[in-house]
Amino acid sequence: MITSKKLSKFSDISHAFFNKYGGVSKGIYKSLNCGIGSKDKKNYVKKNLEIVKRKICRKSKEIFLVNQVHSNKFIFLSKNSKIKNRSIKADAIITEKTNFPIAVLTADCVPLLIFDKKRKIIAAIHAGWKGALKGIVNKVIKFMLKKGCSRKDISVAIGPSITQKNYKIKIDFKNKFIKKHKKNKIFFKNQNGLIYFDLPNFIKSQLKFNKINKIDMVNIDTYDKKNNFFSARRSLKLKHDDYGRNISIIMIN
Repeated sequence: MITSKKLSKFSDISHAFFNKYGGVSKGIYKSLNCGIGSKDKKNYVKKNLEIVKRKICRKSKEIFLVNQVHSNKFIFLSKNSKIKNRSIKADAIITEKTNFPIAVLTADCVPLLIFDKKRKIIAAIHAGWKGALKGIVNKVIKFMLKKGCSRKDISVAIGPSITQKNYKIKIDFKNKFIKKHKKNKIFFKNQNGLIYFDLPNFIKSQLKFNKINKIDMVNIDTYDKKNNFFSARRSLKLKHDDYGRNISIIMIN
């Protein structure tokens, strides 16, 4: 369980980035797999989500999740929202509800946790390269500002994800980003005839573009085995037929 120094300063929220430790799953999912969409036993995943929930909030009935689809779609939950858990296809959740934990699942993609200290609004974003390229971060920030949030009051934690040294890509991938904006070439590195992409810093640049300056980067590489995070790319390399998911969670107390 890892926390952000910036977000930890606020007593009115609880948050955490969880790795593989502390759950009940077996085999390739050992042990805190929170991936409802994985091939793991459903009762194990349910127990793991309950373990996470207890660490964040005992009052809440469940952790609110969306059906993640690598999009730029988000959902807003007002104080009276009655939307069913996992019923919406989206990749970000924004809410003003209290004692209502929201979370995203990742396995190399970037999780972002956001808090506006005055307006008391939180957000959780799942940003893979597709969602990032489609502008999910921009959309969430713009919506929060429309809801009365202020740039100076917003703090963001960019959680554990795959880092550039382990994010090998092909030229057509790079071209998608360059086509979007020539300046994006700074997030690519050529080494020994291979191309590597810096997803977390690409996302940080989008926050900066939106004039968000209170940013905490939790520099932990999910691909690196010693950090004990689930990694889709590492699982693929090991020829596993599936992989577990890490959970990143935030709640207004």
